[in-house]
Amino acid sequence: MSDIPMRDNGFTGISRRAFIAGTGSILGLSALAGRASAAPVPAPVPPGAHVPVLIIGTGYGGSVAALRLAQAGVDVHMLEMGMAWDTPGSDGKIFANTTTPDYRSYWLRTRTKQPLSNFLGFPLDKNVPKHTGILDAEEFGGITVYQGRGVGGGSLVNGGMAVTPMRERFAAILPSVNADEMYGTYYPRANAGLGVTNVDQAWWNSVDCYQYARVGRKHAQRSNFSFVFVPNVYDWEYMRQEVAGTVPKSAIAGEILYGNNAGKKSLQKTYLAQAKATGRVAISALHRVTSVTAANGRYAVVVEQLDTSGNVTATKTITADKVFFAAGSVGTSKLLTKLKATGALPGLNNEIGKGWGDNGNVMCGRANHLWDATGTVQASIPTAGIDNWDAGGAFAEVAPLPTGIETWASFYLSITKNPHRAQFTWNSTANRAELNWQTAWKQPSIDMAKSIFDKINAKEGTIYRTDLFGTYKMWGDHLTYHPLGGAVLNKATDNYGRLHGHANLYVIDGALIPGNTSVNPFVTITALAERNIDTIIRTDFSS
Repeated sequence: MSDIPMRDNGFTGISRRAFIAGTGSILGLSALAGRASAAPVPAPVPPGAHVPVLIIGTGYGGSVAALRLAQAGVDVHMLEMGMAWDTPGSDGKIFANTTTPDYRSYWLRTRTKQPLSNFLGFPLDKNVPKHTGILDAEEFGGITVYQGRGVGGGSLVNGGMAVTPMRERFAAILPSVNADEMYGTYYPRANAGLGVTNVDQAWWNSVDCYQYARVGRKHAQRSNFSFVFVPNVYDWEYMRQEVAGTVPKSAIAGEILYGNNAGKKSLQKTYLAQAKATGRVAISALHRVTSVTAANGRYAVVVEQLDTSGNVTATKTITADKVFFAAGSVGTSKLLTKLKATGALPGLNNEIGKGWGDNGNVMCGRANHLWDATGTVQASIPTAGIDNWDAGGAFAEVAPLPTGIETWASFYLSITKNPHRAQFTWNSTANRAELNWQTAWKQPSIDMAKSIFDKINAKEGTIYRTDLFGTYKMWGDHLTYHPLGGAVLNKATDNYGRLHGHANLYVIDGALIPGNTSVNPFVTITALAERNIDTIIRTDFSS
């Protein structure tokens, strides 16, 4: 009995006795003593294991690959650097509230780094215990990149705006991809898999929690801009019950930046739930990949296991027949840049690390008149935007400011047609990947966003808020929520994500998309993954 291979856990070639010996020391790592209740921990991948397919990351692309491979009869193991996010804290909730960040909120920081750092002259950041929290504010020389950390990746921390780009703009996004296939097959498949739905506009027009968005609509339309409703992955029936007071409040309570405890359909509830239900997908959380090398027709993958303080508790090597890089645009690009520069994967081509962009993200706030109150209760789930892409190069999400008080302010996250692209390189002295983005490259994004908001301010007689991003700082030009590129499709890879120079290595996440999608990117990432894995299964996994 002890020597039966453990296929049911996604492992092969290791005994049950060795598996138990290799995992006995980690069973207490799920809880932070005194702050979270204990819960059983799924057994992680043991040292020396061999898996048919290893997926590095559990975000959109990785989750699609895991599900479709499992449905095709392939055993899959996924590695996730962040936590599983399945254990409530002492407050009975898994995720912290946006207005009260705590140890769960940030990835290995001792002080928060909130996108809105100031409010009405007061700094908002505060000290927190160092913990493997859900939001990583990763700082490079010229930009802070916000990323989700945990099983489900970015789906844990985004606003759920599930936007399919307008078809006429698709050729500029992914020029080597057949638009007919994407819009006929893969975008519909992605939207179905993600659980995308539309808000009921009659209800939206009637509820206090979307007063802020109705003010945004009024101002957009008075300046002759197109105001568009966009789909989302939130459970609208649950939000109706929140408004009615019959269920615990989630979006109505402002939950979003550090996770949502109820209504949002993150990947944990969609693709990953289906993948795990096949019995062929296992996930090891708090596992960080440091190396991938070719070894006897397979790949040797070195992995560090972490505790919730970020300490390395074990280093193990596992082997895989095929490896999918799905650690997000930044994670995948940094790892591949390292593997090429250090000679671990010398066949990777010179396109690795290139074509990285910020999706043109820039934020701003506008101070409204007293007769344009935006509401004390604001649903944290955005539902609409202002489309000036063709004329001014900007699509502006009408975003919430869920402070719990009346702000008389409108807040926006803009996606712009910013042309600048950065590159990751390897600094061997510092032993890290670096990004050459320059803050000055945000100026085109500011100019494009101004094509909307200068006109609205002139029409309404209003001004920009200068208290949200620092002292007298008008634009949030220091960050992105939407990192894209770094291993661009049909350049660093072939036209389906196969890395050049090494067989059976794939990229299947946002690193494939060269810097911009014209809208929120996760539906495009998901649809592209659906397209690519379709072909990869058909051609690379045939018996």
